Amino acid sequence: MEEPSRMWEGKRVPAFELEVEAEDDGARLDVVLARRAPGLSRGRVKALFALGEVRLNGRRAKKSALVATGDRVTLESLPGPADFHATPDPALDIDVVVERGGYVVVEKPSGVPSHPLREGELGTLAGALVARYPEMRGVGYRKREPGILHRLDNDTSGLMLAARDQSTFEALREQLQAGEIEKRYVARCAGIVVAPQIIDAPIANDPRDRRKVRVCRDPREIKRLDAQPAYTEILRSEPDEAGSCVEVRANDARRHQVRVHLASIGHPLVGDTLYGGPTLPGLDRHFLHASYLSFTDPKTGARSAIRSP
Repeated sequence: MEEPSRMWEGKRVPAFELEVEAEDDGARLDVVLARRAPGLSRGRVKALFALGEVRLNGRRAKKSALVATGDRVTLESLPGPADFHATPDPALDIDVVVERGGYVVVEKPSGVPSHPLREGELGTLAGALVARYPEMRGVGYRKREPGILHRLDNDTSGLMLAARDQSTFEALREQLQAGEIEKRYVARCAGIVVAPQIIDAPIANDPRDRRKVRVCRDPREIKRLDAQPAYTEILRSEPDEAGSCVEVRANDARRHQVRVHLASIGHPLVGDTLYGGPTLPGLDRHFLHASYLSFTDPKTGARSAIRSP
C-alpha cells in the first residue's frame, strides 16, 4: 500500500461528515467509513486514520472503534489524490464526430471510462484523446482529464465535448456553468413513461451505498446529505409492449442524475440493475446514450447542434 503522505498528495477538499444509521450500529468505524464515504477505498480510510484525520463525536478515534446509531463521524480534512497526466493510448479507436481548431466532439463507447483512476491506466477516453490530440495535454480541469468538459458514466455511450486549447476550454466551461450547453439523452425505460414531464428533485450521494446517488425530497434529508439541485426534462416518449424509449434533456446533469431520476418515478433504465432496472438477454449495460449537444463555438460565435450518428 502507498504511504499516507504519498497517497494524499494534492489539493485539499472539504471535510466529510456522516451520521451512523441503525444498520451500522455496533460496526467498526473503519468499516463504516469505507462503506459510506463516496470514493474512499479501505486503503484510503487506513491512511486517514494514520494521519489522525478521523473524529467520532468530535474526538480522534481509532479504526477499531465501534459506532452506535446517531454517532457523528467526521473527516477533519480530506486531501485529494495526486493528479497525473492521462497515458496516451493510440490503440483505443474513437469516433470523432466533429473536429474544429479549438474543440472536438467524440463518441464514447459503452464500457470505456471517461478518464483514468490510476497512473498508467489504459483503455480510457482521456488516453485516446491525448494520443490523437497531443495539444490537449494539460488543458482542462485536471491532468487526467485532458480537455474534457463533462463526463459520462462508464456504461453510458454517446457524445462528449473536449477542448484542444485552454482558452477554448475556459469559454466552453463558462457556457457549461451557465447552463448554455444543451445535453440530451436517449434512454430505454421500464413501463409506460408519460411525456412531456419534468423531474425536479435534488440528489445526493447515498450514505448506504457509495456506488449510488439518491433522490432527496425531505428538507431535513436535503440538508443532512447536502443534496444538490437536479432538473431532468422528459421531452418525448415512445411506449411499446416492452417499455418506453424516451428522450430527456439534462443540461447540468450530475452523476447518475438521469438514471436515478427515471428510477424515482418508477421507470428505471433497462439494464440498470443498480437502480432496480429490468435485465434484458444479451444486454450487459444500462440503456442510456448521450445523443445531442448544442453550444456556441467560442471562435466563430455560431451555434452548433450535434446529433449522434
